[in-house]
Amino acid sequence: MFQLAHLADLWVADQNPMASLTISCTGAVQIRLSEQRLTHQLALLCAHLVVALVALVGIGGATRVMEAGLACPDWPLCYGSLLPGGRMNMQVFLEWFHRLDAFVVGVTLLVLCVVSLLQRQSLPGWVPWLGAVALTLVAIQGGLGAITVLALLPSVVVTAHLAMALLLVVVTSAASQQLLSVDQPGRQAHGLSWIWVLLAGGSLVAVLAQCLLGGAMATQWAAERCLASGEDCQWLSAHRHLGSIAAVAVAVQAVAALRLPVRPLARGLSLAAAALVLGQLGLGLTSWHLQLTAPLVTVAHQVVAALLVAVLTAGVSREVAHG
Repeated sequence: MFQLAHLADLWVADQNPMASLTISCTGAVQIRLSEQRLTHQLALLCAHLVVALVALVGIGGATRVMEAGLACPDWPLCYGSLLPGGRMNMQVFLEWFHRLDAFVVGVTLLVLCVVSLLQRQSLPGWVPWLGAVALTLVAIQGGLGAITVLALLPSVVVTAHLAMALLLVVVTSAASQQLLSVDQPGRQAHGLSWIWVLLAGGSLVAVLAQCLLGGAMATQWAAERCLASGEDCQWLSAHRHLGSIAAVAVAVQAVAALRLPVRPLARGLSLAAAALVLGQLGLGLTSWHLQLTAPLVTVAHQVVAALLVAVLTAGVSREVAHG
């Protein structure tokens, strides 16, 4: 049926040059719309991955707080099965669900990689490379997760596991904004504000460093020991000082976004990041005031940190994409 329609189009084109031009233009428009649709769908897929990865960081934090890191003593199965129903309790559920979320993220990144490779002619050249990089990162992440369990939660590996998760948040958040920016030349109303980009990039680096320091402190239970016996309080002190630096950096780039000619979305993301920092400070002070006895507050502290990384990355990436 398609061949008959195509032959009919060719016959019409042969009889009428204007018809040929119309058919050619219509086909080009259809191809263009198809490419835009594919790019938009991949952008939405990356945005959903950001949400899943932020949730993964939160579930990982809950697993640590509830001391459930070894609730499933084997890997990749849990007590030798996909669903350890007979052994299911809160700790086992947290560790099992953490692995399930990681598996879903891995499969989704595999789909992203395969689609971007098969449709590489219809996508920007960097997209297949990004898919391959993201898939490699999630493979490393899975390996670190296995070592974490099999080596009985070594602090360095657990911290590296968190670092890889945050790096995936950065990659997917940047990718979603870059893909959404494709085929939108009309929004390039002014030049790139490099001053703001440098400030926002510095804020992102400071927040990432603070997240990793907090992760290293948490994996060694340094805050708990500081409260209980006054030991290892230098970790907590370093976390507070770096947190202050990160908060000031985010505040400066938010003020700069109001005064410099940055795009509306980047400005809104900057203000959202400043609001998240205020919430993060409140959660940190509340957790300390409660002497770390409120697991939900501690987990929320980690989730907001991952969300802050995603928002800062999105702001920088969107501004650069339209520069």
